[in-house]
Amino acid sequence: MTRYLLAGGGTAGHVNPLLALADLIRAEEPDAEIVVLGTREGLEARLVPERGYELAFIERLPFPRRPNLAALRFPARFARAVRQVRRLIRDRRIDVVVGFGGYASAPAYRAGAKEGIPVVIHEANAKPGMANKLGARSTPYVGVTFAGTPIPNARVTGMPLRPEVVALDRPALRAEARTHFGLDPERPTLLVTGGSLGARAINEGISSSAQTIVDSGAQVLHVWGGLTELVNPGVPGYQVIPYCDRMDLAFAACDLAVSRAGSTTVSELSGLGIPAVFVPYSVGNGEQRFNAAGVVEAGGALLVEDAELTPSWVSSVLLPLLTDENRLAEMSTRARNAGTLDGTERLLALVREALAAR
Repeated sequence: MTRYLLAGGGTAGHVNPLLALADLIRAEEPDAEIVVLGTREGLEARLVPERGYELAFIERLPFPRRPNLAALRFPARFARAVRQVRRLIRDRRIDVVVGFGGYASAPAYRAGAKEGIPVVIHEANAKPGMANKLGARSTPYVGVTFAGTPIPNARVTGMPLRPEVVALDRPALRAEARTHFGLDPERPTLLVTGGSLGARAINEGISSSAQTIVDSGAQVLHVWGGLTELVNPGVPGYQVIPYCDRMDLAFAACDLAVSRAGSTTVSELSGLGIPAVFVPYSVGNGEQRFNAAGVVEAGGALLVEDAELTPSWVSSVLLPLLTDENRLAEMSTRARNAGTLDGTERLLALVREALAAR
């Protein structure tokens, strides 16, 4: 029996691949023990127990970015967190640490190394985070989602994805999926999403052309997100929902997607062969632009800026693409060739390689 400590959290980009790996381990090794290490503030505090996994908490420890009182206190707090994780590793007789970045990962990497057990790292973004960059210096087992990710010892494994996405048969489910969302089974369909929190630029930029899009003969499934101050355009054939708990059906329903370029979204769309228009989030360290670079270069997606999402762009670029079946088919092939759906299996293979080397 193997005992796994999976560390990571904070955002869906860290929690979802962690859960995908945990699910595969549970399916292939029913007797395995899985403990997840996270914080009380991150999404893992809700999502991990909901999925039926044990969650151990650690203090939220942001890396200090400037010299201040928090920076002075950080070394002692970090050392205390490492000691806490080392006790967990010993008490639970953990065999391997697998980290996905985020606040919980850095202490786990250090603790695993000090306890002499293998440490495996998965980096979701094309521009790696600090915890993973530092941790990768001390282990040869580093999986990355995107080729060219600048992190030591990188091997491309792809992104661990949800089983319902990996197994999705889009053509077989298309009509059913469109009916599920109240859409016409026969009309070209655009999926618009800015993620669970929403994206104001995408929401406003596309919804302002709702009537124009519908008048072209197309229809829209718009996942609005958490930006409740925005107004539903109220156009028949332009279906707005605040959240979507069946993104697998949303993917099956669409011919083209307009989306932010989070690593999971890019991986899911390209792996499924869904042509996309990626609108990278401009705040932060700019990783979304890099996440989309490979599939854009391959010809499976376009990249546009927030400011480009105007009625003129919708009329001159988006609608000609949405209604061009041949071009969408070509982009679909190119996207699928640039993506992969076996990231979970490949990461688990890397974990087993680390265990075998021990």
